[in-house]
Amino acid sequence: MTYVLLVLAYVSGSIPTSFLIGKVFHGIDLREHGSGNLGATNAFRVLGMKSALPVVLVDVAKGFLPVWLFTDLAGAGFGWTLAFGAAAIMGHMFSAWVGFRGGKGIATSAGVFLALAPWAVLGGLLVWCAVTFPTGYVSVGSIVTAATVPLLVALTPHEGGASLLWFSGALAAFVIWAHRGNIRRLAKGEEHRFGRRGRSAEGGGEPKGFNA
Repeated sequence: MTYVLLVLAYVSGSIPTSFLIGKVFHGIDLREHGSGNLGATNAFRVLGMKSALPVVLVDVAKGFLPVWLFTDLAGAGFGWTLAFGAAAIMGHMFSAWVGFRGGKGIATSAGVFLALAPWAVLGGLLVWCAVTFPTGYVSVGSIVTAATVPLLVALTPHEGGASLLWFSGALAAFVIWAHRGNIRRLAKGEEHRFGRRGRSAEGGGEPKGFNA
């Protein structure tokens, strides 16, 4: 039963939210527009806020629900709770439905921690806003937030004790690694700022690789 739930956690995370919204409501494949990334930032760039908001909400739920529901169903230890969360995040970042592509894992990771350390998530949201809006770079906000999550976990009430702290550190390193392309573009001064919408799908989109 526990292994079945682990697979279901991956399947939950692998639902390609932005891809489906792009295809169903706009008739475009987000992998072929903007950065080609299947996350909320590219959905905002190409499709606009009305489409990006549900992407964020569903992607958060993809991480929250497996941790919240499957832990009780499995009746296993906290290690399995973390495994369910990790499987959901991997599903989001490497979705089997869209050629093992996906987003950078920020929203789904937030969903996992919302179930385990909600105060750390609130702190992370404040950090993200404090960095992203003044700089204009979603990638910088995401990288800085990921780097500070282990500290926020250590300083706020949470489940899992040291296990969650180690998990948060490993996840932070992985999320930062996932942003390695953004880091290279930042170093070259080629990263585009938040708030600049890409051209519509009918107009051909913008070159891939310009945003988070």
